[in-house]
Amino acid sequence: IGFLIWALGFGIEVVADAQKSRFRADPKNKGRFIDTGLWAWSRHPNYFGEIVLWIGVAIIASPVLRGWQWVTLISPVFVAVLLTRISGVPILEKRADEKWGGQADYEAYKERTPVLIPRPPAGGPKKDE
Repeated sequence: IGFLIWALGFGIEVVADAQKSRFRADPKNKGRFIDTGLWAWSRHPNYFGEIVLWIGVAIIASPVLRGWQWVTLISPVFVAVLLTRISGVPILEKRADEKWGGQADYEAYKERTPVLIPRPPAGGPKKDE
């Protein structure tokens, strides 16, 4: 179960990063925000994947943990707090708001797209997904 959860998280992170790399490599997307693929389901799917894969690692390790070793389970909690409260999401959300805030399409994207935990886009996928 732990390996499957790790693989799911790893897959989400890899796909999200690859989608963003392809998006940025396309000159017609210069100055635009990504709202297609996994990025239509979550504003930070790569961070969601990272958190999920660390939960998988914790589950994988849990059968062999003894005594003080259980403290290592702080790792997925630490990663989640770091990415959602300290470094990742807050910094990128602020930067995105500074860059695209006030633009109708960006504000609509923020309204319909969860910050972290993916969910299908309202109204179905965009035509270019």
